[in-house]
Amino acid sequence: MTEILANLNYWVTIVLMISGLYIVAAHGNMIKKLVGLSIFQTSVYLLFLSPGKILGGTAPIISKDFDLYSNPLPHVLILTAIVVGVATIALGMALVVRIHEAYGTIEDDEVHDMERE
Repeated sequence: MTEILANLNYWVTIVLMISGLYIVAAHGNMIKKLVGLSIFQTSVYLLFLSPGKILGGTAPIISKDFDLYSNPLPHVLILTAIVVGVATIALGMALVVRIHEAYGTIEDDEVHDMERE
């Protein structure tokens, strides 16, 4: 039990990743697919941030008082990933609005059926 609690952030990451992937694959509604994509992206953020925190580590400012430092690179990469994720979701929402204006629906199956006709 303590091993599970020690790696709780990885278990949460796995649950979020699986649920986000399931939402994207199982639902035909485009808004639900975007929500699933957002959940999946959040799990990736958590996956990158988890090894970045070192217990007892400090900011990487060289000092004689500290021997253990945390790595700031994962945090910087996640800031960039958040910006890209927000832009991706915004573009997806704009495309869903245009699809709804053109076809009157946001369901994948209905849009495909209209395209075949």
